[in-house]
Amino acid sequence: MTPEEIEALFTRESGEFLFARWGRPIVPIVFGVEDETLSTVKGAFEAVVTLAGHKMAETDPELGANCMIFFFRDWQELLEVPDLDRLIPDLAPLVERLVEADANQYRIFRFEEDGAIRAAFVFLRMDKQLSKVPAEALALSQVVQTILLWSDTAFRTQSPLAVAGDTTILRPDIAALIRSAYDPVLPGAAQDASHALRLFARLEPPQ
Repeated sequence: MTPEEIEALFTRESGEFLFARWGRPIVPIVFGVEDETLSTVKGAFEAVVTLAGHKMAETDPELGANCMIFFFRDWQELLEVPDLDRLIPDLAPLVERLVEADANQYRIFRFEEDGAIRAAFVFLRMDKQLSKVPAEALALSQVVQTILLWSDTAFRTQSPLAVAGDTTILRPDIAALIRSAYDPVLPGAAQDASHALRLFARLEPPQ
């Protein structure tokens, strides 16, 4: 992966470079799935967090859970979740926009004072398209897209996943980039595109 390719993964459609990783241990909670899918999602978190060299925890002292994943059939269901409008201001207009866009997924991040990721909300509307995706692939894809603040265009044309034989895996180049992004020497957030060079310098060749 070249420095230019890395820079593109964190450059938003507006042209702004924005990088952030989690500053605190991740405490995921999943709503709207059966136990089998729940363990698949938790397993994906464990795998990606271990890869990053980051940590998970049982509880967040401030927030309880700091990474909430919602599975549902209809965007309107979000308006019925108790207290969600307190966590996400302007929830009703957001739902309206997502319905109009016929979106099937949406992510919201909250940040620490230093810009690192503090919390994330992941919404997955299980339409025909998402329902066809195997649970393991869907879980891995969502966790990868939540472990860092990627650009809003990062995976529009190419998935962060690849297929090896019968198994869906994380692309080796993306795995290496996640590892380098969590190098303790680097800051938790950056707004200067030169950060892409620092990430590039820490890339380990794929195993």
